[in-house]
Amino acid sequence: MDSIIISFFITMFAGLSTMFGIFPIFLSNYKEEKILPAALLFASGVMLTISFLSLIPEGFTLFFQNALIVPSILFTAIFVVFGIVFSARISRKIEEKISSNYLYRLGIITVIALIFHNIPEGITTFLSSRHDLSLGVTLSFGIALHNIPEGISVAIPIYYATKSRIKATLFTFISGFSEVVGAIIAYLFLAPFITDFILGCILSIAAGIMIHISICELIPTSFKYPLSIKVLLFFVFGILIMFLCHFFI
Repeated sequence: MDSIIISFFITMFAGLSTMFGIFPIFLSNYKEEKILPAALLFASGVMLTISFLSLIPEGFTLFFQNALIVPSILFTAIFVVFGIVFSARISRKIEEKISSNYLYRLGIITVIALIFHNIPEGITTFLSSRHDLSLGVTLSFGIALHNIPEGISVAIPIYYATKSRIKATLFTFISGFSEVVGAIIAYLFLAPFITDFILGCILSIAAGIMIHISICELIPTSFKYPLSIKVLLFFVFGILIMFLCHFFI
């Protein structure tokens, strides 16, 4: 089979593993006030860890390919802040349209953040697979594992906001399929248009968006529900899962 087709399939596997995140919405035995804060805290732990352990260091490394250390730090910081400001503005714009449904707004903002995250991830997976098939498979497996909690962070708010499993599934699919879009971009446009600097900008912006969502949206929303120690531990669990994915896969 052609290496391009294989690379697309590997990227699609990594991206659409997000769909495993819809599983909790089918657990009808669990009430909203139990599963929702746990899922939101888990997602915030995942997103903060991805941002500080993966996206920001990777963005800095890409800037550092063509600049000195101080400008690289400044570029990283500027685009992280840009991501935070961008996320805050998008949040306000969405709130103007659907101000009565904060969970739906939260789900939409999370989808936007994951699109910014998944497109560069799709580019990386596709190119790695074309260069070295075994490297691509290993990378896609690690991405697939951390895409599952990302899917949860989309599916849970959308489902409890709309009570529609179809909408929750659709938005989760969109966030995951953006990884395939990254592969398409890599195949069609990467050589002439995508540079280390542009990828560094995208990753840093994605980190900023995720930091804003976690600190200003996910965590405050979870605290609107009664919290126990067991529920709070889901935040730590999200961090540990991402540490394991980062260091052992």
